[in-house]
Amino acid sequence: MNFFEHQDQARKNTRKLIVLFALSLLFITVTVYLAAVVTLSSSYNRSKAREAHYQAIECAEAMSEYSRLSQIALDNELQAKCSAAKKAKEFSWWNPSLFFTIGTGTVVLVGLGSLYKIQTLKAGGSVIAQEMGGRLLLADMAHPEERQLLNVVEEMAIAAGISVPAVYVMDGEQGINAFAAGFTPNDAVIGVTRGTLELLSRDELQGVIGHEFSHILNGDMRLNIRLIGVLHGLLLIYITGRIVIDWRSRDEKGNGMLAFGIALMVVGSLGLLCGRLIKSAISRQREFLADASAVQFTRNPAGIAGALDKIASHHYSSLVRTPAAESNSHLFFGTALRFNLLEELFATHPPLAQRIRRLDASKRQYAGQTPRFSSDSQAAGQESLTMGFAGGGASVTQSPHIQVDPAQVVSQVGTVTPAHYAYAKALLGQLPESLQVGIREQQGAIAIVYGLLLDSQNSALRTKQLEWLKQVEPAGVIEKTLTLSTDIEAIDPRSRLPLLDLTVPTLRQLPPEIRQRLFKCMQGLANAKGRWTLSEFALVAVLRHRLESSKATVEKAAEFATIGPIWSDCLILLSGLAQVGQTGAEAIAYAFRSGVYRLPGAGQETLPDASPACNMRTLKQSLDRLNLATPKLKQAIVDACAHTVLLDSKVTVQEAELLRAIVILLDCPMPPFLDLSQKTMTKKA
Repeated sequence: MNFFEHQDQARKNTRKLIVLFALSLLFITVTVYLAAVVTLSSSYNRSKAREAHYQAIECAEAMSEYSRLSQIALDNELQAKCSAAKKAKEFSWWNPSLFFTIGTGTVVLVGLGSLYKIQTLKAGGSVIAQEMGGRLLLADMAHPEERQLLNVVEEMAIAAGISVPAVYVMDGEQGINAFAAGFTPNDAVIGVTRGTLELLSRDELQGVIGHEFSHILNGDMRLNIRLIGVLHGLLLIYITGRIVIDWRSRDEKGNGMLAFGIALMVVGSLGLLCGRLIKSAISRQREFLADASAVQFTRNPAGIAGALDKIASHHYSSLVRTPAAESNSHLFFGTALRFNLLEELFATHPPLAQRIRRLDASKRQYAGQTPRFSSDSQAAGQESLTMGFAGGGASVTQSPHIQVDPAQVVSQVGTVTPAHYAYAKALLGQLPESLQVGIREQQGAIAIVYGLLLDSQNSALRTKQLEWLKQVEPAGVIEKTLTLSTDIEAIDPRSRLPLLDLTVPTLRQLPPEIRQRLFKCMQGLANAKGRWTLSEFALVAVLRHRLESSKATVEKAAEFATIGPIWSDCLILLSGLAQVGQTGAEAIAYAFRSGVYRLPGAGQETLPDASPACNMRTLKQSLDRLNLATPKLKQAIVDACAHTVLLDSKVTVQEAELLRAIVILLDCPMPPFLDLSQKTMTKKA
């Protein structure tokens, strides 16, 4: 399956979750109703028994008092009183009003509990990491093994085309485990236990992190967040039972309330078991898929298999002891909880032996292949030649053009190969030291962003930009920007987007007011030219998307499943892209039509005579609406964008990177474009 099919599968799993949740809610409602009926019947029978006793006495007295009446009259009165006494003993187990009351109360209680939990999780994966005792890992304070972890995460993020996730360490956990959490890749975090840091080699760590990146790329995280919210709602029934019991303890006569409180606790426990069953039903197969993706990612099955072997032999296994592990157990790389009974039924992960057995089969498939990024490899310093970085020698990719097949763009979205990973590792290895230090300092990260927007061709315009910047930023930032801009101009154009992504973890730590000033300054630097270029728009939009859009997209509006409502938005986007690398009205019109005819239903929609006018404001609005398209429809939009820009499969690096930026703005992780001509030459060699 490609990225878009994985997203569709995640949507189906969400519907499956809704169905399972509804069934659990119905089961809990019925159980609570039965508990209430049993409690009421006990109390009802006792009170009615006393009432029937008194009515029986009255019936006997009536017989004595009216003994001189006619036999018929006596029989009628006795029949009426005895009938009333008999009816008093009757009790109905079906009470529609009671069932409706309990059902409504249960749904409201569970629903409010779930909504409250989901609301608290809107800040993203960092909330979950902190809840489980995670410590944010800062590069300037990292120990050697922590620095290695940060390097692995950075390499994989660049290879996958996503922003670098924040990394947390669970210092109090000695088990070997890790997790990924968040609503979108933009607010994702990676968490690892202390045992993972201390016991795994670099190759094994790569396998574990590759597994977690699969969950990020395949849309599993959003489903995991919803699971956490649902389980919290179900747990509230158990908490309510505890409250009822505590309240009853103040009134020793409330035996019925005591029974009801105990019943609620029992039902709440059943709800918790239902939640575990739901997690088990949804999570298990995804773990196999993530293992396979990690192998495809690294081409090194021995890495992840070695991590699983160490879990199997480790004293603490993969257990996580924090109380929050109960609600978050489905997030982890390995089984976080120990089940003494019915483990096969409640486990959120497949058995270790089964996972290792599948990976052993992969080992045979990749036998004899040495991973290009292996920790033992001595060729890391030569990867820049293979990947064609600036300053890397006589490489074919130093040509101003690269070859990219538009038909392959869709399949590349969300798909990471060892070549991408080698590319990312080489890029990080060749970044000047000043930039490597700068991305980890707040002032340096801000300066890098400004440096990416400074004009390198027009000295007069560059001077104008700097003069404007001096009016709004302190001298230290200006000096840092001037120092780093020289190194930024020297890097390969394909390094600009990854460099921007590398600043994201540091920029996330900025106070909101400083972050807003950063965006205003970026706009000011772009406005200094009098007119924004599409490249400047993409740079500003991508950074804003990385830093802010995660909160805005936690709960999206209704998705567009057909092209009709967003047809005009597609035309505006393709109109802007048609002007990339094209000169002359005919060439622009041809590029525009090439993209339009790739859209579904193009034959039924109205086609304009010329490409519509496009400015940065309308383009931003159109991208926001296109972001609400279903995954299947997004696939067609990305394909249309690729055929608009990549007319003859040969484009400049800048044009290819612009296409990458637009695809990223559609919430589709796009790995770096690797030159097809170089791949061909590599194979021949």
